[in-house]
Amino acid sequence: MRLTVFWQRMAEHFGASYAESFARDHVMSGLGGRTVHEALAAGWEAKDVWRVVCATMDVPYDKR
Repeated sequence: MRLTVFWQRMAEHFGASYAESFARDHVMSGLGGRTVHEALAAGWEAKDVWRVVCATMDVPYDKR
């Protein structure tokens, strides 16, 4: 998954302004205690980060 697709999906699910706030502030155990931004900066693949976001935030299956 490209980063542009990842950020598109984040914006579609959370809304454009909240997606950024969520990615910056929400620490997830599935990301090893990191935020989305920290996980991506640490080298996590966007698709893997998206999977954790989906599992953590109960994103509907049809939007995954």
